[in-house]
Amino acid sequence: MSLVVSSFAAAVLLLLALASPAAAFNITRILGEFPDFSTFNGLLSQTKLADEINRRQTITVLAVNNGGMGGITSLPSDVQRKVLAVHVVLDYYDTEKLGSMKNRSAVLTTLFQSTGQAANRMGFINYTRRATDGVMMFGSAEPGAPLMSQMVKSVMSRPYNISVLEVSSAIVPPSIGSGDNSKAHAPAPAHAKTPAPAPTPSKSKKPEKEGAPVPAPAPSDDSIADAPADGPDADGPAPADAPADDDDDKSSDDTGDAAGRVVARLGLGIGALLMILLSL
Repeated sequence: MSLVVSSFAAAVLLLLALASPAAAFNITRILGEFPDFSTFNGLLSQTKLADEINRRQTITVLAVNNGGMGGITSLPSDVQRKVLAVHVVLDYYDTEKLGSMKNRSAVLTTLFQSTGQAANRMGFINYTRRATDGVMMFGSAEPGAPLMSQMVKSVMSRPYNISVLEVSSAIVPPSIGSGDNSKAHAPAPAHAKTPAPAPTPSKSKKPEKEGAPVPAPAPSDDSIADAPADGPDADGPAPADAPADDDDDKSSDDTGDAAGRVVARLGLGIGALLMILLSL
């Protein structure tokens, strides 16, 4: 029984060992069979992007022929790698799968999205199959980017590991070479905040120093307009002293009343004490 189990386990391991190389692919060798993609294939090797593609189990490559590579070869080398990564979709799509989509459109995730460098939806591709003629169009999912690249044909496919589709032109997100988008938009809120605190301290400090509700920018106009109406009451100390005198008078009256009540109570107590003594 143990020999049967061990033989079965060895057979399974052998099948797995044979199956793993069959599932793997080499994008450089695949594109090397088509001279029309020699420039695209060469850039995949130069940017080391071919190694990342070969490590994937499921992939779709949107290849551009030599005549349409001017939009990529004119870019700096670091930007070329990013743009090429946009042409690698992290799923399997062939013409049949794309043509059978119910909504005739989809947002596809690319290899550039997995790098963590994508911003503003640069790591996604918009796909749409036109209702008028059925042409399959591709374009960057970045806001404002047009659908300019159309599918030409299927180059090769190995369901469901790899599919190579030829597109008419390079898919370049508009701001992929402009640096970090988050830093580019950062100064706008910073400048918007700086003028806001400026008027706040000027208004809050002046009323505390002057002690008046009238704003500081126009004291002369307010004093001239209020002077005839207020007359002597305009002086600050006069109304401030008046309530102080009233408080002194009230306090003196209160002390006098308290003293009178004490004397009256003493008189009543003495009278009660005399009546008690007389009764004895």
